Amino acid sequence: MSSPKSNRATCARSCRPKPRRRAKNGRLSKPTSRQRSCRASLIGTSSRLMACLEPLLTACRQHPSFHAFFPCASSYPGILGELYSATLSGACFNWICSPAVTELETIVLDWLAKILGLPEVFLSTGPTRGGGVIQGSASEAVLTAMVAAREKYLRETVPEGLEEQERQDLLAKKRSRMVALGSSGAHSSTKKAAIILGLRFETIAVTAEDGYALSGKRLGEKLAELRGRGLEPFFLTVTLGTTDVCAVDDFGGVAEVLETHKREREGGEVWVHVDAAYAGSALVCPEVQTATDVRVLEKFHSFDMNMHKWLLTNFDASCLFVRDRSWFVKALTINQAVYNNEASEGGLVTDYREWQIPLGRRFRSLKIWFVLRTYGVKGLQEYIRRGIKFGESFADMLRSRPELFEILTGPSFALVVFRMVGVDQSDEEKNKLTKALCEKINTGGKMWVTPTVLDGRFAIRFMTGVRTTEKKHIDAAFELIVRYAEETQSS
Repeated sequence: MSSPKSNRATCARSCRPKPRRRAKNGRLSKPTSRQRSCRASLIGTSSRLMACLEPLLTACRQHPSFHAFFPCASSYPGILGELYSATLSGACFNWICSPAVTELETIVLDWLAKILGLPEVFLSTGPTRGGGVIQGSASEAVLTAMVAAREKYLRETVPEGLEEQERQDLLAKKRSRMVALGSSGAHSSTKKAAIILGLRFETIAVTAEDGYALSGKRLGEKLAELRGRGLEPFFLTVTLGTTDVCAVDDFGGVAEVLETHKREREGGEVWVHVDAAYAGSALVCPEVQTATDVRVLEKFHSFDMNMHKWLLTNFDASCLFVRDRSWFVKALTINQAVYNNEASEGGLVTDYREWQIPLGRRFRSLKIWFVLRTYGVKGLQEYIRRGIKFGESFADMLRSRPELFEILTGPSFALVVFRMVGVDQSDEEKNKLTKALCEKINTGGKMWVTPTVLDGRFAIRFMTGVRTTEKKHIDAAFELIVRYAEETQSS
């Protein structure tokens, strides 16, 4: 009896496509029956596969009528880079086993930091020995930053020279009082990171009065409240482009309040993490850098943005920058004899395993290199500005029908948040109308939008940042929304 291995080999040889021979007259000979059968089988398999994938493809975030959530960008250069990196598979956890992978990541993230206008402290060549690292998602970046912030805070507030048992007791007591903060507009990933680390989390409320952005005043009030309760804030997420409405927190006001807070207490500063997962891509445009005052970011500790959301790089490519790399290294380094090598021990190279939660990592910088080299700065700026312009056009269309629609926020970073209105209607009645409109849009099968609730007001988020979206798609979407709104109002 033949072995399974020999059976597989025989099968592979028999099914391998054979080149068609040329006849004496120079023409190709007719394909054999086996070749015809193999080709028919491949075509049939491909057709069945596409039939299975079609529902997924029509609902994907590259569809021109996808106006929900935020985009999940993709481009041919990014796909090509992903294909090459998949071919060159490796764990890539330290420099010695992947020098090119490590050094390309350092280079492209320095390029990106400069393109975004980030302060020099976030460059690998900067004065504070900062730098960037590619994470899987913004949620992973928040967790990584919070681990580093926790360890940094404990080093600054727990005295040295204690007996081990006394030190452990003090650390446990300190951790029980530590609090992570985020506004009510911040992404849920900050709260989730605190839960994972077994730490407290407190929310700072933001309202329409603040433009749904965190202000220095509200932060100061929360810090005073926490001090009064005997708690110790150690981490704060500020946002550039909140999930619901794309609001930008008051970076200058936050920095001033935290400077005062630092002077009023003994040791231990609040780590500020900037979550710019979506809207951070817009910093490629100088006008956005000016409007958000990116210079203030040098006072903060870490900054993260997702190229896979709005910068033409397919998932995953979350770019996390830190002001001082030693904060990550001290918190996340666990040595084992197998990792020892002269380059790492001499501090001559970067080992990215010390900048992240997992050990292994993928070659993600190659697709970023492909995208940056293909589109260039001007190409990326044109792409972002086009999406922003479409959002402004959609907002103008909504304003042309004040008897049907009311804009609650925006346009901001290609996002408009609106609701339905009627004559002399209460907020409750408007909520019912808007909810019915949202359901009609999404069940209609022509486009996809997502809802949100702002201060008790049900609203619809309409996003215009998808790469394949054109002006004609925005026009068609508005016409359809108007028709659905009129049907909803009349019913």
